[in-house]
Amino acid sequence: MTIKLIVGLGNPGQKYEDTRHNAGFWAIDAIADSLAGRWAEERKFNGAMARLTVEGVDLRLLKPATFMNRSGQSVGPIAQFFKIAPEEILVIHDELDLPPGRMRLKCGGGHGGHNGLKDIQAAIGSADFWRLRIGVGHPGHRDAVVGYVLTRPPKQERKLVDDCLIEIRHLAPQLVQGDQPALMQAINSYRPSA
Repeated sequence: MTIKLIVGLGNPGQKYEDTRHNAGFWAIDAIADSLAGRWAEERKFNGAMARLTVEGVDLRLLKPATFMNRSGQSVGPIAQFFKIAPEEILVIHDELDLPPGRMRLKCGGGHGGHNGLKDIQAAIGSADFWRLRIGVGHPGHRDAVVGYVLTRPPKQERKLVDDCLIEIRHLAPQLVQGDQPALMQAINSYRPSA
């Protein structure tokens, strides 16, 4: 299946720029950089969008300008306007249940308590979209999660996440046109270099 929309999840504003919850923004910026995409504010889609062609595929990259919990307010309208099916959407987001330096790619499934995914599922009426989860680690107790994702990772953890971003940047063309089983193998088996 060809991917026609890649969404990076995060919170807008300088205050949140370097926090763990913005790993999706970091990744979509790496992809835009790799594919020479240029961001433009799109008010009707509540976000910044880059439009480009990758090996004949009309691709849109999206950074919702809504807060994380309202990501569907951006993804829903753009998917509807451009007639993009759920299985043609890839959402990139932070993942508490993976350690920094690990990633997972899959299609469908639940939202796992991730409010951004929950809102997107409600907005597009389906859970059958692709997800690329970037590990940020877990604080150890669920009561500490909100404070944890809204703070900066220490230098060593950020380096592990940055290593993932380098790999995502390298795989950007395949994410669009890719052979999903091969991509899943490459991403799910990725380990940062020592």
